[in-house]
Amino acid sequence: MRIVDLTLTMRAGMRGVDFEPRTTIVKDGYNTRTLHLYSHAATHMDAPLHFVDGGGTIDDLDLHQCVGPAWVADLGDVPPRALITVDDLGPLAAKIRPGDRLLLKTGWSRHVDAPAYRDELPRVGLELAQWLVERQVALIGVEPPSVADVNDREELVSIHRILLEGGVTIVEGLTNLDELTQKQVTFIALPLKIDGGDGSPVRAIAIEGDLADLATAD
Repeated sequence: MRIVDLTLTMRAGMRGVDFEPRTTIVKDGYNTRTLHLYSHAATHMDAPLHFVDGGGTIDDLDLHQCVGPAWVADLGDVPPRALITVDDLGPLAAKIRPGDRLLLKTGWSRHVDAPAYRDELPRVGLELAQWLVERQVALIGVEPPSVADVNDREELVSIHRILLEGGVTIVEGLTNLDELTQKQVTFIALPLKIDGGDGSPVRAIAIEGDLADLATAD
């Protein structure tokens, strides 16, 4: 059994992240910080409310969506601004069944500290978004900070609405997918339970091997 951390480390100065010292051991006897976090900072999950007026909130999300087997689609080194299609999934497309989860391995997380990470991201195409809904996929996970072009409002809104209204949970900002060696893993990404939240940072992990080994691990 092997656990791979798929979560970006939150650092001060990262978009939507700031830390403010509150107490110190020297002065108060203990260390604490106030965390200032954008609801879609770093590795995060979108709730339907993010793009759907009156949509479901992150605290009401069915946690069954967030835990379970996930297919890993190795798309190679996807170029900037690429439109990811069903064809890009190759033979894996025929294996995906209702309730499955899908992680798109693109290598894009290596650009996390560059402007291209946000401005030139590869994204989920309209055909693929509709296909994911038709296949009743439970969750889609991507390395870029968004499933759609953040600089194209029409595309951004359209793709998110298709997925979220279609019951597909979205996890964005994954990393370390290149460390995965199996075509299918156990994926876990749990959001903070924020009242009325439109999204939340998550700690995302993949487990390779037999889950039974986890219970007996020292």
